[in-house]
Amino acid sequence: FVSVSESFCFLFLFRTVAAEVRKQVSRDYGSPQLSKKRGGLPLTDVVEPVDFEEYVSSHAPGVEPGPLRQLMEFPQDDLELLQLDKECTTLEPPLPEEEDTLDPRVRDALAVYTDDWLVIQRKYQRYSTTYTPHNSERQRERQRGLVKQTFELDEAAAAERQDDQDDAKRRSVSLDETPRGSWASSIFDLKNSSPDALLPSVLERTAAEDMDRRNTEARQQGRHSDLLGLYPPPDEDEAVERCSVPEVPKEHCGQRIMVKCLSLKFEIEIEPIFGTLALYDVKEKKKISENFYFDLNSDPMKGLLKPHTPHVAISTLARSAILSITYPSPDIFLVIKLEKVLQQGDIGECCEPYMVMKESDSSKHKEKLEKLRLQAEQACSRLGRFRMPFAWTAIHLLNIVSSVGGLDRLDPDSDSGHGTWNERKKKGFERMSIGEDMCNFATFRPATLTVTNFFKQEGDRLSDEDLYKFLADMRRPSSVLRRLRPVTAQLKIDISPAPDSPHYCLSPELLHVKPYPDLRVRPTKEVLEFPARDVYTPHTTYRNLLYVYPQSLNFSSRQGSVRNIAVKVQFMAGEDLSQALPVIFGKSSCAEFMKEAYTPVIYHNKSPEFYEEMKMKIPANLTDNHHLLFTFYHISCQPKQNTPLETPVGYTWIPLMQHGRLRTGSFSLPVSVEKPPPSYSVLTPDVSLPGMKWVDNHKGVFNVEVTAASSVHTQDPHLDKFFTLVYVLEEYSFPFRLKDVIITEANMEGELKASMAALRGALLDICVRFLHQLLNKLIQLIVYPPVIAGQIVNLGRAAFEAMALLVNQIHKNLEGNQDQHGRNNLLASYIHYCFRLPTSYEMPMQYATLSRATARPSSLHLSRSKSISNSNPDLASTPVSPDEEVQRIIGSKLLHEELALQWVVSTSTVREAALQQAWFFFQLMTKSMAHHLFLTSKLDAPRRQRFPDRFVDDIAALVCAISADIASRYHKDVELVERLNSSLAFFLNDLLSLMDRGFVFNLIRTYYKQIANKLHTTQNPSSLNALRMDFTRIVCSHEHYVILNLPCSTLSPPASPSPSTSSTTSQSSAFSSVAQDQGVATMFELSVPFRHQHFLSGLLLTELSLILDPDGEGVFFLHKKAISAVHSLLCSHDADPRYSDPQVRAHVAQLYLPLIPIVMETLHQLHDFADSRVRHASAYTDDADPDGSSTISQSVAMAIAGSPLPHRLGSDLHSDIECVPQAGRQSSSLSAECSRTLLVCFLWVLKNADAALLERWVSDLSVLQINRLLDLLHLCVSCFEYKGKKALERINSLTFKKSQDMKARLEEAILGTIGARQEMVRRCRERSPYGSQENVRWRKNVTHWRQNTDRVDKTKAEVEQESVVDGNLATEASLIVLDTLEIIVKTVVASELKESVLGGVLRVLLHSMAGNQSALFLQHCFTTQRALVFKFPEMLFEEDTELCADLCLRLLRHCSSSVGSVRSHASASLYLLMRQNFEIGNNFARVKMQVTMSLSSLVGTSQNFNEEHLRHSLKTILTYAEEDLELRDTPFPEQVQDLVFNLHMILTDTVKMKEHQQDPEMLIDLMYRIAKGYQNSPDLRLTWLQNMAGKHSERGNHAEAAHCLVHSAALVAEYLNMLEDCRYLPIGCVTFQNISSNVLEESAVSDDVLSPEEEGICAGKYFSESGLVGLLEQAAASFNMAAMYEAINEVYKILLPIHEANRDFKKLATVHGKLQDAFNKVYNQVSGHVQRMFGTYFRVGFYGCRFGDLDEQEFVYKEPSITKLAEISHRLEEFYSERFGDEVVEIIKDSNPVDKSKLDPNKAYLQITYVEPYFDTYELKERITYFDKNYNLRTFMYCTPFTLDGRAHGDLHEQYKRKTILTTSHAFPYIKTRINVIHKEEIILVPMEVAIEDMQKKTQELAFATNQDPADSKMLQMVLQGCVGTTVNQGPLEVAQVFLSDIPDDPKLFRHHNKLRLCFKDFTKRCEDALRKNKALIGPDQKEYHRELERNYNKLKEALGPLINRKIPQLYRALPAQTTQTQR
Repeated sequence: FVSVSESFCFLFLFRTVAAEVRKQVSRDYGSPQLSKKRGGLPLTDVVEPVDFEEYVSSHAPGVEPGPLRQLMEFPQDDLELLQLDKECTTLEPPLPEEEDTLDPRVRDALAVYTDDWLVIQRKYQRYSTTYTPHNSERQRERQRGLVKQTFELDEAAAAERQDDQDDAKRRSVSLDETPRGSWASSIFDLKNSSPDALLPSVLERTAAEDMDRRNTEARQQGRHSDLLGLYPPPDEDEAVERCSVPEVPKEHCGQRIMVKCLSLKFEIEIEPIFGTLALYDVKEKKKISENFYFDLNSDPMKGLLKPHTPHVAISTLARSAILSITYPSPDIFLVIKLEKVLQQGDIGECCEPYMVMKESDSSKHKEKLEKLRLQAEQACSRLGRFRMPFAWTAIHLLNIVSSVGGLDRLDPDSDSGHGTWNERKKKGFERMSIGEDMCNFATFRPATLTVTNFFKQEGDRLSDEDLYKFLADMRRPSSVLRRLRPVTAQLKIDISPAPDSPHYCLSPELLHVKPYPDLRVRPTKEVLEFPARDVYTPHTTYRNLLYVYPQSLNFSSRQGSVRNIAVKVQFMAGEDLSQALPVIFGKSSCAEFMKEAYTPVIYHNKSPEFYEEMKMKIPANLTDNHHLLFTFYHISCQPKQNTPLETPVGYTWIPLMQHGRLRTGSFSLPVSVEKPPPSYSVLTPDVSLPGMKWVDNHKGVFNVEVTAASSVHTQDPHLDKFFTLVYVLEEYSFPFRLKDVIITEANMEGELKASMAALRGALLDICVRFLHQLLNKLIQLIVYPPVIAGQIVNLGRAAFEAMALLVNQIHKNLEGNQDQHGRNNLLASYIHYCFRLPTSYEMPMQYATLSRATARPSSLHLSRSKSISNSNPDLASTPVSPDEEVQRIIGSKLLHEELALQWVVSTSTVREAALQQAWFFFQLMTKSMAHHLFLTSKLDAPRRQRFPDRFVDDIAALVCAISADIASRYHKDVELVERLNSSLAFFLNDLLSLMDRGFVFNLIRTYYKQIANKLHTTQNPSSLNALRMDFTRIVCSHEHYVILNLPCSTLSPPASPSPSTSSTTSQSSAFSSVAQDQGVATMFELSVPFRHQHFLSGLLLTELSLILDPDGEGVFFLHKKAISAVHSLLCSHDADPRYSDPQVRAHVAQLYLPLIPIVMETLHQLHDFADSRVRHASAYTDDADPDGSSTISQSVAMAIAGSPLPHRLGSDLHSDIECVPQAGRQSSSLSAECSRTLLVCFLWVLKNADAALLERWVSDLSVLQINRLLDLLHLCVSCFEYKGKKALERINSLTFKKSQDMKARLEEAILGTIGARQEMVRRCRERSPYGSQENVRWRKNVTHWRQNTDRVDKTKAEVEQESVVDGNLATEASLIVLDTLEIIVKTVVASELKESVLGGVLRVLLHSMAGNQSALFLQHCFTTQRALVFKFPEMLFEEDTELCADLCLRLLRHCSSSVGSVRSHASASLYLLMRQNFEIGNNFARVKMQVTMSLSSLVGTSQNFNEEHLRHSLKTILTYAEEDLELRDTPFPEQVQDLVFNLHMILTDTVKMKEHQQDPEMLIDLMYRIAKGYQNSPDLRLTWLQNMAGKHSERGNHAEAAHCLVHSAALVAEYLNMLEDCRYLPIGCVTFQNISSNVLEESAVSDDVLSPEEEGICAGKYFSESGLVGLLEQAAASFNMAAMYEAINEVYKILLPIHEANRDFKKLATVHGKLQDAFNKVYNQVSGHVQRMFGTYFRVGFYGCRFGDLDEQEFVYKEPSITKLAEISHRLEEFYSERFGDEVVEIIKDSNPVDKSKLDPNKAYLQITYVEPYFDTYELKERITYFDKNYNLRTFMYCTPFTLDGRAHGDLHEQYKRKTILTTSHAFPYIKTRINVIHKEEIILVPMEVAIEDMQKKTQELAFATNQDPADSKMLQMVLQGCVGTTVNQGPLEVAQVFLSDIPDDPKLFRHHNKLRLCFKDFTKRCEDALRKNKALIGPDQKEYHRELERNYNKLKEALGPLINRKIPQLYRALPAQTTQTQR
């Protein structure tokens, strides 16, 4: 092993960069824990688990009374067996009437439907995450009643809103003359302010121990016990262990609507009319509900039929119906048919009166009406039994439910026939294609419809086929029906969604549905649905209905009078007429059940069609004699002599039972003319009986359809055959005839097995409906093998196969009905509720039981719904001898044993099928095992004796085989393996509650081994790892997880002699020379003893450790999985009431101790939370600033600070200080979310672990490790820092998390590991075939995304609550860090090497003070800080100045807090700090200095700094000084007073700054002035320069920021130079001159003012070589941002010698790299014509006393490049208007000198002018590049045109120009953006000079346009046109004519005249060049234009010729002759 790891090491060394190596080295040396080969066994191997049962029995819990006792063993009542009553929805149980003679089918079905549910549950499972998820709801529940923590952040935000209102009141603008306000007034302010409360015990001196004890007690009070209750709940997507309790099986029910029939009125009322309504689906061409019959006749009308219906049952009076719709679709119609009493005449004749007559015209039709009434009366009395079709209509349901066009529909009284199809036609038809999603029948606005149009029925078009055609036609706009004349009527009906539990309802069997308060109330009927497509729900209640539909009859060939035909239907129990059964349901207003029913009669039709539906109850004891008898009658409508009312004209029948099957389906039957002969009923009419006469030669003339709605008769041939054979066997009724086969004992076994194999052919929906019976039978055949002819027949294998295939088929076809583990809900609920071990007394006779008792043994009289737990005393005493009982049970096979056996031996398809649905067999086995333990009372037996060895072996073999499957198939069958993996894990989880736990641990180990073997060889380990992680997580989600880990055991080192590697590799411990405390060390690492004893916890943490290993393959989503698993477990411990006792908690935390070192090891991979907030001290950090970036690890910081460190490391750390942490952090491989969760788990362990234990552990750590721990605590503080209510309002609750998730999802997609489980979960969600029945309880992930959309705007209360929780979390996290720091300090006190560690402790403390902390935490934090300073004063005052500086800054910041209690503590701390410093050396220069600097930096950077609060704190400090009796006689109080007054002075300046917060120039001026005031105090000046740099950076003025930094560096250089003369360091400011001439002002004040050696001076971290380097690096960076690349070079010229002297080649490489970049940029920009923009300058003058100090001052402002004059004008005008008021500010529009006397004294005037940099000619030689011309500028110029008479512009000869040149006090860029003008000169140009300038400018333009490259013809032509165009006004020609035509009178102008003349010469030459160039450029199309230009030029040349050549003789007089010649 070693050699492998060594070679790996070398490999690794080559691969990593130096920094990584360093990280590696420190890891290897620094930490005993961190070696991967722990305790002699690599983490990848699973250790031998503890023998749990052995351990528990030998460590009896008697030893441990009290709360710990429950951690020893599972509770006694762990399992409970519940018998739950089945809920019956009706008042009467749905049972058949014939109790005594039941068909075996019915008997079995009833057993299934009436047995109680048998549920075996783990009583404590509710504590595990399996069933109670940690979701946000539960989390919110736990967060109720939290105390709101006070945060300054929130207070400040609230105050800010207040301030905005007060702001206007206190704006003032003047600055006092002196930079420091008047001394006296400010002291007066201070004396009058009030102090905060003094802390009681601050001034007393107590012993350190007492102080610590007191502090600890205070800290522990009021703590929040469950940390994780405050943290967001674990991510549900990872919760693989989540299950939901299956739903209780219940009957299927679709969306229900209620239809109430209110009234039916015709124009004339002459006879009763009867209604029927039903639903039809046009698309499926299916009637989807049974009929509902209603009768809305008035009493007189009903009276007409009295004689025919002597008794009316209340159930037939229903007028409202509840209809169920499983598959809502836009094609559903509610069809209403009306019938009337049969009368003479066809339908048309009978409808006629209704179409033409109106009651209102009664006078006209009086007689006719009377006549009709009379006829009706006669018809009723004679033919009242018969009906005839009358009319029909249909309502399209979509129009009712879809909300579109809803309003016009809701008018109850409109007559437009809404209900049919006269909707707004257009709308209706566009919507037809809308599809099913629109059709939601569960929620819509109730509607009342008035249907006015009915169609008369047509005798030849009555069939359903015709109806579908009509309905389809109705939806077309040009419906045929619309052209028919309607029957007018008014039918009012209400349609609404049905209420949840309506009162007064009858079920389809007419049972009373609960609630039914009063049996006399008119009922509502539930109408049975015939779903349009298959429904997959098992039956749970007894239903046995038959529907008969006569369809058509053809009597056309029958002789005799057969025209008005009625069919009578009877259900016969035998052949005697008296055997007609009263099982036919009555319709409306009649008896409840009838013995016969008739079809309506169609007048004079020999081959009628029927639409009748006859509903019957099927008796429970069907025999072969039961049959339906049809009798055909001719009805004579007219009363004639000797003619009977009805004449039978034919007979036919259908036997209902044959070969044990119910006969249903469509029949075409022959009709016999005579009565059938005796014993006809067992034959079918198709059989030709001798001597019978048949209509139409025995052809089928009568078509009828019979269907059954039955939960008894399966109506599937395969199922029927299987059940029939089983019943034959049970009743032993051989021989039995089954169709063509005679079943005998000989062929029974073969037939039965064949029928079992044939089950796969059965229809799935029927299998599902009879699922419970089917599975029960198969199980029964396994458990009780039947005895045939004395032989036991083993059907186990066949039954197992049948079961496996059935279960698989259900899964495959019902994908949508699964939970996230792919378990089908139907099967899961079968196992959970229905399955029980069949016990012998339930058995029929023919089964192999050794003894049979007739009575139900009393031990099994399980009292209803009383839980039997194994502690129930009643179970012991049983009247039957127990032996007998056990015999009886054991005589059978045990299901779980048989299943395990069959599974192990199964092969090929069966094995595959079982694997596919392994969960089903696993769960079946576990329930069987548990039930078996209850039945045999073995729950008290030791676990080893519960199950026989062979079974245990089978289980082991099974687990081994399945683990191997998982390992070998994980990449081929991803989906299967995911399911298999979780099923196996759940199975083992269950076994932990039932079997020997040590055995189960070994099974887990088997699994681990199989996976590990595969991991070595596989290409893609991450998906296997993910599987193993899921497996571990599920096993660990056991509710007794803690007990399973033996939390109370003490670790004994393993027996093996191998010494623990930790002791050999660790350096001798830093703190104790004694050998390490072995015991503690093993508890804190994943040592062999730990993993052996705490087996599950060891697995989980090992998994985490391996996945987080930076060299490992930890892909992002694996990190998340592993961390989430730990988080989820800790969450459940926190929420678990069993572990609320702190002592118990500490034991639980012991199981997680190794988490601390694991997290310490991942330090470098964690997300750096410190980056995410801007650090407090300065807004910018660069990689060279060692303190600015808080990523520096403590050890590095110590090296920088020069603290003692183990020397070896110290030396190489120095060489390359800054790269270490950076390199470490770059590998940051954990996302923010994962890091945060990992840290919260880490804090959980620290919080709950035993403090004494932690102390022992820390005392063994080396300094390096303690520093790493401190680093981690530092990170925790940043990580959980309170964000503030404002931030919460901004952040959408999930954005943070989701971005992480997306990363994970992406990664999963790329790696192809997106699990099949997720896939499946996704599919499940798409849609179940169940409408909306799916169970959404476990689908938390659905809600995630939903939350994301919903929660964008959270309510006020939610945000409030969230901030309360967040505040509590931040407080608790920080307090845990504080507790841990105290532990570290405690252990360090005893040791020598403490200083380095203490610095680290203090750093973490300071860091926690720097964040947003609650007042509560700060109080404890300050107490700890005071204790620390009290114990180790030398740490602050002798060594590390930086710590002292930081501490002062933090304390001061809190002294200005808005929270009183925080101020009190901070002032006390600050006072004690001064006092302690004083006591060490009789003055406290250091603290004085640091406090003053801190205040300056606070004031300069903090936005919301409140001087009022600070004044209170200063007063408090003064008060302490006055009250401190001990030091009253020393100089101390006086020194304190001086300091306080000085601080107060700075404060007063601050107030001024605050006033100018909005005026950036003024603000910077003020800071500049303050900085100047500190000329003698370098530290403070530096602080203020830093503040200014910060302000500039904020505003984007990078050049100015860079200059501030250069000044700072120069200042530092001066002082370093004074301290020592160092060859390579700059000599002082002088060195910096090349960067800027302004720097000289930093030269040091002479030595007599300051000696650098004085204590406390130049003590800041920047006054050092590294500080100087840092400042210069930052300056270079700022120059880079300002695009001033040339300046970078100058900066580096100073830096390079320093790096060279230090031989720092890495730095040199970096610097040269940066220089190369800079020069490249310069070069590219010069050659690429990309101009840099450096700035635009304006002169701004202020006039008016309103401006205070600024009156009559002039400044040059530097504005960002390309600022227009209008912009700056607008900005300043707006700013000052806001300050002084709109009316007051005026902008002077010109640039002329301002005459103060003419201005209004009450106004404020601004004069703003654009100025350009101005260079003398000599300067231009130096300033060549663009940069030169824009850097180090001190002179600026602007021009003002004027004429002598006061106008600005005039003619050429009178146009003068004034040039004004301004000089500023410093050169731009400077450390501020506006500089005073100190000198101003003016030059006046006479008109001729103005002309010369103009001509020179024109000539330049021409030259530029001509020589431009690439050439630009457009530009050239434009310039040319301007020069030679004829009409150019004030153009060149005019200038020449004005100035050159005459020689001037004034000799002073001679030179000008000549200069102008020469200008023109040059000008014409340039014009010529330009023309030549243009000619070369133009195309043929511009030839003409060019000629025109040439012509113009020639004209110009001619005109200018004489003017140019005229010379002024006076000028040439003196020249010698030869020159004139050459000139020519």
